[in-house]
Amino acid sequence: MHSLIDVVGAAVLATMILIFWFTVHERLDSFVTSGKNVTFFWASLALLLLFAYPTPELPTPSFGFHVAFNGVAAGVVTGINRTFSEFHNEHVPRLLDPHLGATVFFKRVMIGIPIIIAVKFVSKALAKWLLPLICNLIGVPIKSSSYIQPVKGVTVSAVKSKGDGQLSFSGRQSGYLQKIFLSPPEESYDVDTGIRVLQYAGLSWAVVELVPLVFKSMRL
Repeated sequence: MHSLIDVVGAAVLATMILIFWFTVHERLDSFVTSGKNVTFFWASLALLLLFAYPTPELPTPSFGFHVAFNGVAAGVVTGINRTFSEFHNEHVPRLLDPHLGATVFFKRVMIGIPIIIAVKFVSKALAKWLLPLICNLIGVPIKSSSYIQPVKGVTVSAVKSKGDGQLSFSGRQSGYLQKIFLSPPEESYDVDTGIRVLQYAGLSWAVVELVPLVFKSMRL
């Protein structure tokens, strides 16, 4: 249950965010649809937001929602920036228009949903394979609650954290880039978070770019 101060504080904060949004939404829309370096900017912002998220006193599911939304936003922004003039402008046919009747809509649903699901699983598989390798290369210790096992070919020690059942992986040898640029970190990072971000980013990118490209090639 939330107290009265929680409700009042949230209402005040939401009002301030809404006022700020009204002042910047047109510029942000223009940047997303036609700006330069949008993908790099949004990827950097997504990474910053992941590290800026406050740690609660007690575990809550809110961080999982934050990670999923962060990934979806990154995928949508990337796809729209790349294909706005083709698929997302005001001249695109709308549902039940003469050019997009119920039959075409049904065909799009039957074709598009399997593609989106497939891209989600492929993105997850690639992230599970690549992220641990990249982290080992730069010498970043990682932990995982479910997604990965120790990478083959690397000497890894696994320690189960008290209470949360997570496995922490740390190689005995530092990565090449860590030896050059980084000092040994004192904490391990949850690689599951990065996997979820890439998974949802791939899903949302497929919705706004890949699937429309398939529809265009099939003349749907």
